[in-house]
This record gives sequence, C-alpha cells and structure tokens, in this order.
Amino acid sequence: MSHSTVPRSRAEAKRKTPREETPVASGGATGSEGKRSSGKLSLKVRFRRDRLLLLMTLPAVLLVLLFNYVPILGNVVAFQEYDPYISDNGIVSILNSPFVGLENFQRIFEDSAFWNAVQNTLILFFLQLVLFFPIPILLALLINSVVRPRVRAVSQAILYLPHFFSWVLVIAVFQQLFGGAGIFSQLLRQHGYDGLDFMTDPNTFPLLITAQSVWKDAGWGIIVFLAALASVNPDLYEAAAMDGAGRWRRMWHVTLPALRPVIALLLVLRVGDALTVGFEQILLQRDAVGPGAAEVLDTFVWWNGVRNQDFSYAAAAGLIKGVVSLGLVLAANKVAHLMGEQGVYKN
Repeated sequence: MSHSTVPRSRAEAKRKTPREETPVASGGATGSEGKRSSGKLSLKVRFRRDRLLLLMTLPAVLLVLLFNYVPILGNVVAFQEYDPYISDNGIVSILNSPFVGLENFQRIFEDSAFWNAVQNTLILFFLQLVLFFPIPILLALLINSVVRPRVRAVSQAILYLPHFFSWVLVIAVFQQLFGGAGIFSQLLRQHGYDGLDFMTDPNTFPLLITAQSVWKDAGWGIIVFLAALASVNPDLYEAAAMDGAGRWRRMWHVTLPALRPVIALLLVLRVGDALTVGFEQILLQRDAVGPGAAEVLDTFVWWNGVRNQDFSYAAAAGLIKGVVSLGLVLAANKVAHLMGEQGVYKN
C-alpha cells in the first residue's frame, strides 16, 4: 500500500456530504416512502381508505347544505325592497326586487322597538345564565350523590319528564298555579289577602320565563352532566378519601374538575345562543303582558316579517342577530381556550 492511500481516504472521509452520512430510515425507505412509514398518507390514499365512510355521510352533508346553508342566500332580501308578489316564483321575486343598500339597517337602528327587543333579550339571557344554567349542574351533583340506584333513577325520570311537554302545556300549568284565578291567588283570597297574577305582570315576566325554562329543561341538562360524571374514575374518589378529603372536598377537587370541560362547552354554546331566548314560549305570552315587556328579537322578526309582511326589514334584523351570535360564539370560545379548555373547536 502506498503512503498516499491513507491521507487520501481521510480526505475523502472529510469531504463526505451530509446526504451520505444521513442514516437510512427503517426498512430502507427514504423520501416519500419515509413519510408513508411515519404515518403520513396522501390525500388520495386517505380518500380510497375512507371512501365508504364518506359515502355514508354524503346524504347528511347534502341535507345540511340544502336546509342550513342554501337558505342563507335568501338574506340578500335584507338589502332589497323585497316584494314577494312580483311573481309566483320566489327566486324571480328576489331577482326583480330593487336594491336599497343599507336602508333597512338604518331603519332598524333608528327604531326604538328594536332596541327595546334587544334590551328584553339581554335581560332574559342574563337571568337564564345566572339562574338557569347552574341548576342542572347542582341537580346532577345531588342525584349522583344518591346511593340507591332505584331512587336515583326515579328522581332523574321525574325531573326529565317536563322536557317532553309542549310550551302550551307548560304555560297552562303555570296559569293554573300563578294566574289570577290560580291556586295561589285563591289561597291568598281565602285568607283575606289580595290575589296575585304573575302571568300578566310585566315586572315579573322575566322571572316567570326563567322559572318556566328551569321547570321544563333542567332535566335535559342533568343527563349531560350525569354522563360526564359517569366517566370519572372511582379510584380518584378513593384516593381523595384516603387522604382525608370529606364529601365537599371530593366534590370540589374531583367532581367539578371532571365537569369543567362540559361546563365550558355548554357555556360557549349558551353564550352563542344568547339572542335566542325562546320564541314559542314568549310568543304565547306576548299579548298577556304586552310587547313592551315580552318583545324579544325573535318575536320582533316574526311580527315584522310575518304579521306586517315587511320581509326586508325582518331579514335585516335577523341578519344582525346572526352576525352578533356568531361573534359571541367566537369570543366565548376564545375565552375557553384562554382558560385551558377546548370549547367548541380546538386552536
């Protein structure tokens, strides 16, 4: 071997490129094959793999597009002076109606009835958020603490039963209890006091609406929270009990943290639904207390659009409500992310 062989080999070793020194992936795969081996599949491969699942969901997607997203195009009438009697075809009527720009929105912002509806809507929302939202959580914790399964099942069934009642029946029950000729008024008159009529009192109407919502729909919320409580590991309660934690401390440090993601999710959805406080429930009682106390955004849109047939004006009010509700969902979901919860969607 010549003397120049060793230096040449060392020089060649120094001149090796990083590509030559890179270790080969397992299985001898490099480049795109390495990506496949790491679990990253191309869109074409994933489509072929999930084509049956996509085919199964296709009817549901088409229904959502047809009944949820296609009608959004009808919001164009908010920028028109829409006249449905131009033609028997609704699309032709939209195409032939003149555009007025933002005139309908200007009318809305100058309408005192609209701002009264906004005020009533926000009052009902805050009352239901403070009084109605925590009640299913408290009832779920109470039912979950019951030891006997039979008593727990009967209690849950009794609380859940009013959810199946129509609003007509719910209001009829409250009328028999709290109306001018109801049971409580008759008892007061028998003892020499003046009767009470909560069903026609504008001052107590927000509390009446909240009480009706609690009685009817609290049982539905209990199911959601009981399902979340069922997923809590019992070992956590045993470990907390061994550390000396009593019932209240176990509920505070084990139960409530388990419910926190569900509470955050439902709170985001409730905030997004803030401007929808019960159309049918309020419409049935609107005439009893008057529009000054019972007019909300949903009944405002219905009254102007269906009763007064001012479709463009009602569409503009509904569009404002939809945009504000979307903003509330996004803001509430952002707050949930800042609190460390997932919310409706991830970051």
